[in-house]
Amino acid sequence: MSNIVLAQAAETASNINPGLAAIGYGVGAIGPGIGVGLIWSAVINGTARQPEAQGQLMGIAWISFVLVEVLALIGLVLYFIASNA
Repeated sequence: MSNIVLAQAAETASNINPGLAAIGYGVGAIGPGIGVGLIWSAVINGTARQPEAQGQLMGIAWISFVLVEVLALIGLVLYFIASNA
């Protein structure tokens, strides 16, 4: 019985309005935007306080930047999946 309920729930969940999906992606893109700003502001502040640590800070910043941007790309992929379903 629970399999039927899950199948019905999955069927109704796939009918998402494309406009609603666009709003969801827009809201979801706010987090990575704020994250990127915080990452680079921390690098600028750290470099201003300790210029000899710039190399280490840049390495950490690029890794963090990539991880944050992957979240934005996952949101974009989910938007296209939701709008085409």
